[in-house]
Amino acid sequence: MDATREQVTVQREPASPAEAPEPSPAIEPEPAETGAPALRAPDEVARRARERRRSRMRAVRRALVGLVVLGATVATVLVLRPRAVPVDVATAVRGPLVVVIEETGIARVKDRYVVSAPVAGSVARQLREAGDAVREGEVVADIAPSLSPLLDARTRSEAQARLSAAVSALGQAQAQHGRAAVADHLARDELARARSLATGGSLAARELDRAEFDARMRAQELSSADFAVKVAAEQVREARAALGGGREAGDRHIDVLAPASGRVLRVLQKSEGVVPAGTPLLEVGNPEVLELVVDLLTTDAVRVQPGTAVTIQGWGGDRPLAARVRRIEPSAFTKLSALGVDEQRVNVIAALSNPRADWAALGDGFRIEARFVLWEGADVLKVPQGAAFRHGDGWAVFRVASGKARLTPVKVGHRGETEVEILEGLDRGAVVAVHPGDRVKDGERVEARE
Repeated sequence: MDATREQVTVQREPASPAEAPEPSPAIEPEPAETGAPALRAPDEVARRARERRRSRMRAVRRALVGLVVLGATVATVLVLRPRAVPVDVATAVRGPLVVVIEETGIARVKDRYVVSAPVAGSVARQLREAGDAVREGEVVADIAPSLSPLLDARTRSEAQARLSAAVSALGQAQAQHGRAAVADHLARDELARARSLATGGSLAARELDRAEFDARMRAQELSSADFAVKVAAEQVREARAALGGGREAGDRHIDVLAPASGRVLRVLQKSEGVVPAGTPLLEVGNPEVLELVVDLLTTDAVRVQPGTAVTIQGWGGDRPLAARVRRIEPSAFTKLSALGVDEQRVNVIAALSNPRADWAALGDGFRIEARFVLWEGADVLKVPQGAAFRHGDGWAVFRVASGKARLTPVKVGHRGETEVEILEGLDRGAVVAVHPGDRVKDGERVEARE
C-alpha cells in the first residue's frame, strides 16, 4: 500500500502541455485490483483539462490565422480597388441668364470732314491746333501757286529760241494784218464807185456783184488777220512765261474753307510746303456727336439686329453706358487676329443712349468694350458650360449621385458667358461634374475635389 500511494503521488504531478506525452486512447490498462478506479479519477480529470487547453490553443491559432488571412484579403482588395476620380462639381440652379457677345471697339465722330487741297500749290503753315473751333465757311488754309522750276542751260536756250520765233511770228501776223487792212480799204472804195456807176446805168449788174463779192472777201481776210495777230501775241506771252518772265501770278492765292462747323480733330499738314492736288490738310468734325464702331466676327454679327441693346464698359468712366445698334455695314473685311489667323469681320455701328453729360470725357478714337445683349432670361435652369458636352447628336452631363457619375442626356437652350440653359434632362438641385475629363465614365466612382 505504501508503494501504491507513492506511485499515485508521482503520477499526479502536473506536467507542461509540451512535455506531457499524449495518451493513446486506444489502449486501456486493465485494473489490477478493485481499488484502481478510485486511483484513476484524478488522472482522467487532468487529461481532459489538458485536452481542453490544447483545443482552445488550436482554436486561438486558427482564429489568428483567419484574422491574418482576412486582413491580407481586405488590404489586397483596398489596394487593387480603383480610386475615386476627383472632379469639380456644381449644382443645377434656377436664375437669370444673359446671352451676350463681348468685343472691343472705338468711339468716333459721326460726321467727319477731311479738308484737302483743291489745287496743287504752296500751302501756308497751319496755325490751328487740334481742338480749335471752326465755323462753316471759315478759311482754314491758304494755297499759293508754286514757283516755276529752274531751267538748265539747254532748256533755257530752247525757251529763248521759242520766244524769238514767237516774236517773229507776231511781226509776220501784224504785217499780214496791215496788208489785209489796205486790201479791205481798196475793196470798199471799188464797191462805192461800182454802185455809183450802176445807178447811172454805166455799169453792168454783173460787175456790181463782182465788186460786192470782192469787198466781202477783203473784210473776212482782215478779220482773219486780226485773230492771227492775237494768236501770235499769246504765243509770245507763253514763251516769256516759260522763261520765268511772268511774275504777276505769284500774288494770287486760293482760300480753303471749312465745310462744316465744329472743331479741328487732326492737323495733317502742319508745315508750309508744296502739296499736290487732293492732299489732306486737316480733319474737322463735331466731337459732341459720337458713334460707336465695333468690328464683330461675321458669325456673331448675323445674330445682331438693329436695335439690339449694347452695354459700354471699360471706357474709363465710373459707370457703364447704354447704347443701341443703329446699323450693320453690308460689307465685311479681312483682319489678322493676334494668333496670325485671317478673320472675316464686319463693322457694327451703335448710338449712345445716355445724355451728353454722362460721356462728356469720351472722345474721338477712344477705346471701349461693348457687350451686345442677344437674349435675357429671368428664371431658367442652368449649369456651368463646362458641365455640358457633346454626346452623339445631342448633349449630356455627368450627374453625380451616391458617389458615382451617371451619364445623363440633356437638352440645352441658350448659352451664356459661363452658363448654359438646360431645357430637359435635369432637375433643380442636381449635382453635375464640371470639366469631367476622359477618366470619368458612366458608373465611375467620383469624389468632389476640394
